[in-house]
Amino acid sequence: MAFSFFKSKKEEKVEDDTQEKVQELPIEQVEVNEDQPRQVFSEESIAELAETIQSHGLLQPIIVRPIGDNKYQIIAGERRYRAIKKLNWQKIPAIVKKMDEKEAASMAVIENLQREGLTAIEEAESYRKLMDLNQLTQLELARAIGKSQAFVANKLRLLKLSPLVQRAILQREISERHGRSIVSLPEKKQVEILKKIVDKKLSVKETEKIVAQLKTPPVKKEKKKTNRKGTALDWRLAENTIKESIKLASENGIELKTSEEDHGEFHRIIIDIPVKSKKK
Repeated sequence: MAFSFFKSKKEEKVEDDTQEKVQELPIEQVEVNEDQPRQVFSEESIAELAETIQSHGLLQPIIVRPIGDNKYQIIAGERRYRAIKKLNWQKIPAIVKKMDEKEAASMAVIENLQREGLTAIEEAESYRKLMDLNQLTQLELARAIGKSQAFVANKLRLLKLSPLVQRAILQREISERHGRSIVSLPEKKQVEILKKIVDKKLSVKETEKIVAQLKTPPVKKEKKKTNRKGTALDWRLAENTIKESIKLASENGIELKTSEEDHGEFHRIIIDIPVKSKKK
């Protein structure tokens, strides 16, 4: 494994003995990290954090790494950095750690995963980034973070959502469960249902019901067989039936006289059935 998630007690002791001291760095020398997992920063929460720092000071310094030319990249603490910039401080307390890009990116992801407030999409992106950076399988990552493989798989599955749906989860317009309920649908259908969820404020249960209806195949109605000749066969069938009856009667010794008349709109068959005359 390219990056170690957990250190041995011996390694922890060495790190404690060589713990870097907090330094006051000029804030203009500090840069944000493009590998920062958190994609959405609430201005309201940053303002609240700034007020807390103004009142009580910065209780936890940010962690940075040197990147040359008196520049430092944030590994952990971008929210604190943004709050201090809002306060117009000239310097920021920081701990400088020497790390390569892979180590810095991995630590930035882990540091954010250990904090609350990440959306499900940011969390999923973090897991994928850790897997890519450290060539980890889902199972290896799950063991490293103390989760089940199913937990990791379910998070990563959210990244198959339409970009618009992912953005809605990032903006907290819909929940993670909403996203899970529509992830199996084609992208176009996902976007259609997203609009319904937002406009009608649908619950997860209501959303799941819509998805179930979409997945249920429609009942096929049996088409009645139609004859191109229409009613032509109907009267011919009747005519043939009558003539068969006449034939049957003749075969049984009954002498019948028949005549036929064609009146255009209808066909007439006249049957004369002989009867014995009554004795006076």
